[in-house]
Amino acid sequence: MTQTTKIETGRGIATLINVFTVLPERQAELVALLSRATEETMRDRPGFLSANLHASADGERVVNYAQWESEAHFRAMLADPAAQEHMTQAAALAESFDPRIYAVESVHHTSGAAL
Repeated sequence: MTQTTKIETGRGIATLINVFTVLPERQAELVALLSRATEETMRDRPGFLSANLHASADGERVVNYAQWESEAHFRAMLADPAAQEHMTQAAALAESFDPRIYAVESVHHTSGAAL
């Protein structure tokens, strides 16, 4: 069964938002590494729901928006040696990174009115 990212309140899931600052010439390399890490390691860890990678238009940021069933599942992944290897590689490519766990508090969609 394929999971898709659902952003909604009241789900009780842990949302990781990790903002990487990167040199523009390394942005594509970081995105490729994070994508490969997700496919090879993260997606098979217990509690993993989804991951989405965003590259800023200026080339200076990469954002990983990932969902886990719980913060405990996320923390267990952090202790996994295979996951640590990927995270070490990502940290080496980035100038800085800021991973934090969030809860969805509010969601808004278009009213459907023509613009």
